[in-house]
Amino acid sequence: MNVMSEPASHPSAVPAESLQRLAQWLKCNGSIKIQAPDPVQALAERYPAGLLTQAELEALLGSFHH
Repeated sequence: MNVMSEPASHPSAVPAESLQRLAQWLKCNGSIKIQAPDPVQALAERYPAGLLTQAELEALLGSFHH
C-alpha cells in the first residue's frame, strides 16, 4: 500500500454530527483516570521479599521526594 498516494485525513473532514456524539460521550463518561503507582508496592514487586527493611525502604522513598 502506498501511503503517499492517499489523501491525508483532516479534522474538518469529520462530520459535525460525529464530533457532537463524541463530545456528548466524553461529557457523560469523562476521561480515563490513570492512578499513580504505589511506590511501596512497585518496590515490593520488583525486589525479593526481605531485601530491604522498612527503615531502608522509607529512607529510599524519602530520597525520591526531595
